[in-house]
Amino acid sequence: MSSILDPVERNRNKPPLGIRFLECVNRRRLSYGTHQAIVLIVTFLAYASYHAARKTTSIVKSTLDPNSSEMGLNFVPWRITYSSEPVERKRFSLKLGDGWAPFNASDGTALLGELDLAFLAVYAIGMFFSGHIGDRMNVRIFLTIGMVGTGIFTSLFGVGFWANVHNFYYYLVVQMIAGMFQSTGWPSVVAVVGNWFGKRKRGLIMGIWNAHTSVGNISGSLIAAAMLSYGWGWSFVLPGLLIAFVGLLVFLLLPVSPEAVGADKDEDELNSPDKAGEGVTEPLLTPESDVKQEAVGFIEAWKIPGVAPFALCLFFSKLVAYTFLYWLPFYISHTAIDGKYLSDGTSGNLSTLFDVGGVVGGILAGHVSDRLDARAITAASFMYCAIPALFFYRSYGHLSLGLNLALMFITGIFVNGPYALITTAVSADLGTHSSLRGNSRALATVTSIIDGTGSVGAALGPLLTGYISSKSWSAVFTMLMAAALVAGLLLTRLVVAEVAAKIAASRSQGSPTSRAPAAPFDV
Repeated sequence: MSSILDPVERNRNKPPLGIRFLECVNRRRLSYGTHQAIVLIVTFLAYASYHAARKTTSIVKSTLDPNSSEMGLNFVPWRITYSSEPVERKRFSLKLGDGWAPFNASDGTALLGELDLAFLAVYAIGMFFSGHIGDRMNVRIFLTIGMVGTGIFTSLFGVGFWANVHNFYYYLVVQMIAGMFQSTGWPSVVAVVGNWFGKRKRGLIMGIWNAHTSVGNISGSLIAAAMLSYGWGWSFVLPGLLIAFVGLLVFLLLPVSPEAVGADKDEDELNSPDKAGEGVTEPLLTPESDVKQEAVGFIEAWKIPGVAPFALCLFFSKLVAYTFLYWLPFYISHTAIDGKYLSDGTSGNLSTLFDVGGVVGGILAGHVSDRLDARAITAASFMYCAIPALFFYRSYGHLSLGLNLALMFITGIFVNGPYALITTAVSADLGTHSSLRGNSRALATVTSIIDGTGSVGAALGPLLTGYISSKSWSAVFTMLMAAALVAGLLLTRLVVAEVAAKIAASRSQGSPTSRAPAAPFDV
């Protein structure tokens, strides 16, 4: 049970209002484990709501631009019955309208791609600054501002439906500002989780926790698809209201760190041994000492061994993942599956299976990397496996609905597995690297560098897809397979180092005087 702090210390570390209310109801201090549970639940809901708000655009695309890619699909060699398309598309167009100007013009697909680029470009730029700011202010307040701002501008995009706005620049500016607020999310939640959880089974714990990405994508898809029949504006407004509400929960409940609420760290968290032979673990972030720590600079964070290769790998990994995030429902609705075209709502619902695969992939990648103690080997292996998965989905997914769903699920596992691993466990590993000498004020900065670099690729992929898909979806998948290959190759040096460390460790077993091999990231 937690010890009672003296009144002065307790007042200095004043918990959020919601935590104080729970303690008042329970008539005792919350335990360290209870604080950890609150952190996991609140940060999970927070980032799931970020992704739910982010997912809406991909679901509404086919409603805004119902016919734009018909010309490009003429060139796809694997189509079965192209002759049935005009009838199907016309019937659907009469039901939900002929799109929404300016996105229903001949360049509608390109305009939608430019919206994606604007959002993700600002998001990527904002990510670098968000981590820097997050390491220097109250993360709870910073995260709340980001979530409420995201909710407002996501809703404003939908308001264009009732206000009858047809000016492209209105939607462009709204998306850009929404991207800026969205960039506050990831560095903040990773830093908070890093403050509370140690190194034991980090890959598995963060792999499970990282399911918030796919849960947010799934819930966002289902909400947006369900709201289409009431008007596409609701597909934006409802997720916007949802993230603003969760932002209020963050403000009331989120304990940023044990020190911020005066919680005592459990002894087994600080001192319990990990797997046999690994000795005593350290907490992910050490408590603040009496000497105030300086936040790690941007350039200094880039120089941490392993940050650059993983950041560049994530560039190509997120290029693939976000192309699916923004364009998969559109691709499904414009592809004849067993000779039939699916509605936008059905396509959006079916696309959630990719995210279900992403949940499995994130957990599997985290668990495998923990068991092997090899982050780079695991991430590279998943990226290489994504190449045949992408090829088979494009080549054979049109044959039947069942086969399409099965291949979509498998593709989700291999595409999202390394993406989840790098943005969570790997970022935490590098944010607490030995070169930082225990400095606890680096995690948000390192996370923002890695995910910010990845977000540049996330912006590039959907943009290129908007242009390339008007010519051929086969070319889009070729681009994605090439990106997956480059992502794996970028980790080659770290993979070699991890293999060498494994060989050295196996040779040194049984020799107590042998020197332990260097960590794989120290290359």
